[in-house]
Amino acid sequence: MTVTVFWICVGLIAYTYGGFALLLAMRARLCPRPYRAADITPPVSMIIAAHNEAANIGDKLQNALSLDYPSQQFEVIVASDGSTDGTDEIVRRYAGRGVHLLSLPRQGKAAALNAAVAASNGEVLVFSDANSMYDAGAVRALVRPLADPQVGGVAGDQRYLPAADQLAADEGERCFWNYDRSLKRWQSAAGNVTSSTGAIYSIRRDLFTSVPEGVCDDFAVSTSVVAQGYRLVFATDAIAYEPPAKSADAEFARKVRIITRGLRGVIDQRLLFNPFRYGFFSLQVITHKLLRRLMAIPLFVLLLLSPLLWTEGPFYQLAVAGQAVVYSCSAVGWWLKDTRLGRWKLFTLPLFFVLANLASLLAVVNLVCGRRIVTWQTARPAAAPLAGRPRPVLAGSRKFVKERSMR
Repeated sequence: MTVTVFWICVGLIAYTYGGFALLLAMRARLCPRPYRAADITPPVSMIIAAHNEAANIGDKLQNALSLDYPSQQFEVIVASDGSTDGTDEIVRRYAGRGVHLLSLPRQGKAAALNAAVAASNGEVLVFSDANSMYDAGAVRALVRPLADPQVGGVAGDQRYLPAADQLAADEGERCFWNYDRSLKRWQSAAGNVTSSTGAIYSIRRDLFTSVPEGVCDDFAVSTSVVAQGYRLVFATDAIAYEPPAKSADAEFARKVRIITRGLRGVIDQRLLFNPFRYGFFSLQVITHKLLRRLMAIPLFVLLLLSPLLWTEGPFYQLAVAGQAVVYSCSAVGWWLKDTRLGRWKLFTLPLFFVLANLASLLAVVNLVCGRRIVTWQTARPAAAPLAGRPRPVLAGSRKFVKERSMR
């Protein structure tokens, strides 16, 4: 029985982290589904839900107003969710320039987004975060695939900025996003992206459905596009930049919050599990949004069972040694997280892997205990400047004038 459970756990882990990606790559190669794209400029409303974002909102609005998109076809709606730090006053300075403020009582992000969409006028809704700075052509890239009537939503490409004082886990976070970016390319090439990131995505206005409380809004909104029979594709040239986390503790808490809301969102959208209705997309949701967030369970079981099988042969001994190396490197990475040595990939990748799965485990506990996360506290640094190879992106912000390649 112990051996059987061991191999079930190994199989789940191998499929979730490796086999699934291989399956997506093969499907993209063998079953491509191209879509039409054109330089269209429909009326666009950028939706931003903000709570105490005084450190970022001014630069965000400067960035938004400087994007390469016709100003008469573009508006920005900022839904300030009970901000008390001067966010509202900063947004009011942009009145008359296509920026509209909704000063709301504290209700939570879902209510703020729903109110912002109700107040908007655009045929296309672009969702963004207050500290996400867009490449100059990002909005054009987000609407171009909508020239195809079968495309209902477009996921953009979120990238993290480098920082001189980056956290030890930041390199692991970037490697994760590089991996996730590849998955999105393959998914989009053959069908639908599993979901978008809240920093940058667009949908047709008439496909928007009210965001329920306590779930990841980007997952709920973007997957509703697929649920209504339209495609959700990935635009590699729609790029948003965000600064890395300033505090390891704050970043870990953010992960727990996001995964908790994400699991609730998956349960709320469980109709997507039906392969007879949604085909391969159901497998994507189950694997990408459910299994990957539950990997902490088979990993923990594997950690317990492996030593019990030590005498069964060299493979089981190798499994014990491999886990010991990964978890030891993670522990060293945490201990050295504030040092230059702690930024080596030998430590950062295992540290990110362990922290992400520990956050998932705590999120599962929240889910089982019925804990809902409706409101959020801003736990991120002010947007940091880009540096490096000059290029005309992010024009208009006093801080964002250059781009550094993330590769």
